Amino acid sequence: MKRAVRTRVAGTALLAATTVTALAVSTGTSVAAPAPAATYNQECGTGYAQVNQIPIPGRGAVFLAYNAATGKNCVVTKRNTSTGARLWVGSWLQRNSELKSKQEQYGFFTSYSGPVLLDAKGKCVDWGGEIDGYVVARYKTNCGTLAPTGQ
Repeated sequence: MKRAVRTRVAGTALLAATTVTALAVSTGTSVAAPAPAATYNQECGTGYAQVNQIPIPGRGAVFLAYNAATGKNCVVTKRNTSTGARLWVGSWLQRNSELKSKQEQYGFFTSYSGPVLLDAKGKCVDWGGEIDGYVVARYKTNCGTLAPTGQ
């Protein structure tokens, strides 16, 4: 009988130690380091400067760049990381409401989709992107010089 009591006490002590360890591990893993954020790194080429972006929380971002010398816009959708499995990533760009002007690139990529280029000097653009089913877009932005409206 003494042996059974000792086993029970030892089992209880072991259970208590395991529970404390599990809580410590659980507490330590609940504070995760933030994922690296996607940044524009001249994926559109020389002469292009980033003028806008749309974050895709936890996944990456879509970047709009412009080349003042050529009047071309460029869109790149970048993942936060370029390691791991290839995911469905896409980028698109069009002159505002001109569906025939739409340029796009979609596919399975480890890093980014694009660059997608479009001549849109002085025009508003609609643009966006997608990473693994998460879609973001902006419409009628970065218009350049617009004719003044009557007052």
